Amino acid sequence: MKEDKKNSIYKSFMIVIITALITCIITTIIIYNYFMIRMGKVSESNVIANAINNFVETISGKEINVVPDIDEKLSDIKGKLNELYIGEIDEQKMTEGALEGYVSALGDEYTEYLTEDEMSALMQDIEGSYVGIGVYIAQNTQTNQIAVIGVIKDSPANKVGILAGDVIKKINDEEYTGEQLTQASNMMKGLEGTKVKVTIERDEKEIDFDIAREKIKFKYVDSEKLENNIGYIRISSFEGECADEFKNAYNGLKSQGIESLIIDLRNNGGGLVNQSLEIAEAIVPKGAKMLITSDKNGNEEISVSKQDPIVDVPIVILVNEYTASASEILTAAIKENVQCTVVGTQTYGKGIIQGIFPFQDQKTGLKITIQEYFTPNHNKLHKIGIKPDEILELPEEWQGQVTIEREYDNQLNRAVEILSNE
Repeated sequence: MKEDKKNSIYKSFMIVIITALITCIITTIIIYNYFMIRMGKVSESNVIANAINNFVETISGKEINVVPDIDEKLSDIKGKLNELYIGEIDEQKMTEGALEGYVSALGDEYTEYLTEDEMSALMQDIEGSYVGIGVYIAQNTQTNQIAVIGVIKDSPANKVGILAGDVIKKINDEEYTGEQLTQASNMMKGLEGTKVKVTIERDEKEIDFDIAREKIKFKYVDSEKLENNIGYIRISSFEGECADEFKNAYNGLKSQGIESLIIDLRNNGGGLVNQSLEIAEAIVPKGAKMLITSDKNGNEEISVSKQDPIVDVPIVILVNEYTASASEILTAAIKENVQCTVVGTQTYGKGIIQGIFPFQDQKTGLKITIQEYFTPNHNKLHKIGIKPDEILELPEEWQGQVTIEREYDNQLNRAVEILSNE
């Protein structure tokens, strides 16, 4: 009994000594890091991490390889530049560059830090107007070039002859690559009436255009009644209130007695997913799956139509290699839920969704790839695209044109033929 009591007292005594020793070591390391901060050798935000790392190294006798805290490295860089650099230092510009570089190192061309100018330009696009030349552009990830995927009808770019399929090489004689997509877009915008020089590559030749910027007010939906009571609706982009524009256009055509419908999504590079789904909801049956999304943890969310459709006629959808993102969402939702025919060429294959997250200042922010999407039948789209039911190329001389003379538009004419025979 006495022996057990002795052992218990001994163990308690040793625990007290060990606890005191550990407390002493941690306190010493924290005090050391505190004075290192005062001397400018380490950042304040890193003091606890350093203390823990140093403590583990002390008791284990092993060195731990830890990536230095970004604040610590930036503090060191800033100190050295302030001490030695002979030129002027623009702190704001350098901070913006550091933030852009940090995010771009992810290697995802769709995830980016948005400067104040970039955030403003993005909001203008979403709201439906801006001053520029009127082109839709995207990064060609294979060649790292900036591809024109669409040209707004009657825009300055359309008037001078820029075509979908052109590659933008230079703006004001400065070269741009695909990863500089946002910067290139902003350079083409500016004050109304001012000019911008755009150099494009077409058929391995460079062509210069001097283009006067104009206010671009988007009209996202065009419609007309064709022969044999066929309605035609072209959606150029899923921005603004294009879903309302689509429903108004359809109701207008319906009042004219149409019995079938062509939906033209050629050269439509996407836009707002909610607008695409709202249009899909006007077409697919109530309760039908329209879209499946998956986040980084594999959690899936299914978008289901909650309304009765208003479109009750046979449909043909026109697509091409520049039909992307929200356009592919709409195409897949219709194709896999109702009887329709897709005509044209393989779509672009952008099957990921970005979210916009403004910072506290509401002027800058992040655009982040947050989800991958799948068709209602859970088919993958990213870097694959949608294969049309009927593959049909436009005549070579008309490829990339915004407006195609009807007699040469074999894709549209084939759609009319299909619906005329139903």
